[in-house]
Amino acid sequence: MTQTCIVIVGPTAVGKTSLAIQVAQHFHTEIISADSRQCFRELNIGVAKPSPEELNTVKHHFIGSHSISDEVNAAAYEQYALARLNEIFRQHSTAIVVGGTGLYVKALCSGIDEVPVIDHAVRQSIISAYENEGLEWLRQQVQKHDPVYYAHGEIKNPQRLMRALEVKLSTGRSILLFQTQKQKQRDFRIIKIGLELPRPLLNERINQRVDLMMRAGLLDEVKELLPCKKMNALQTVGYRELFAHLEGNISLQDAVEMIKLNTRQYAKRQMTWFRKDKEIHWCSPDFNEVLPLINQLLVV
Repeated sequence: MTQTCIVIVGPTAVGKTSLAIQVAQHFHTEIISADSRQCFRELNIGVAKPSPEELNTVKHHFIGSHSISDEVNAAAYEQYALARLNEIFRQHSTAIVVGGTGLYVKALCSGIDEVPVIDHAVRQSIISAYENEGLEWLRQQVQKHDPVYYAHGEIKNPQRLMRALEVKLSTGRSILLFQTQKQKQRDFRIIKIGLELPRPLLNERINQRVDLMMRAGLLDEVKELLPCKKMNALQTVGYRELFAHLEGNISLQDAVEMIKLNTRQYAKRQMTWFRKDKEIHWCSPDFNEVLPLINQLLVV
């Protein structure tokens, strides 16, 4: 294999974007994002998109490439990223993938299981009921209809819960039965680099980033998106909390503190996910540490 995909992962705010740009510049290549929210053109400040200057420095893919009205999932990402890699490898021997959405990274590196076709009416009825009844109702329904998933799946994420429920109601089978974990073979080499920082330092960076987002106009961005607040793309940290504030449910100060807390918790879940992948080589987000490691792995 002469073509190599360097995958850079890690928790939010660890410094993946700037590090990936440095690596891409060194190898004179392009970057594919593996972030499930930066792909939406309507979301900017709240998803920490690369700046226009950063985007001009290195060609990026899957940044602002879709609308919040599009259905984007791991299976769609797998197809998109493989197509972009094929294009990049025509010009370069190396490509960079960077992001913190673990399921998207898994889909690209090892494939994702085929999922059943879901009846549109079933999906819409679940979405409508969830919007009216809330998360606790959704958890109760999953526990009732798919206790296997409820016992072993992720029950804090409403999108995962709705997905589990729609699969069970449409097929009669738990979504876990469709997850075979069969790894697909890729025709290019994959090197995985994980970036980490001491937890107190990462938490401090997260808090600072949220403050910077607010000063940059995140509240105004969220105001413009208020009519779309029920869309799946907007069920994410930084938007949910400010929607609650704009609807008069919490103060702005409380909303900001909730964003910080929820982001820190999200970063912890990201690390839990990535730590399970034994192919990841961990280091600090320092180019002078990362590049020698990559060069060492390239000759193995």
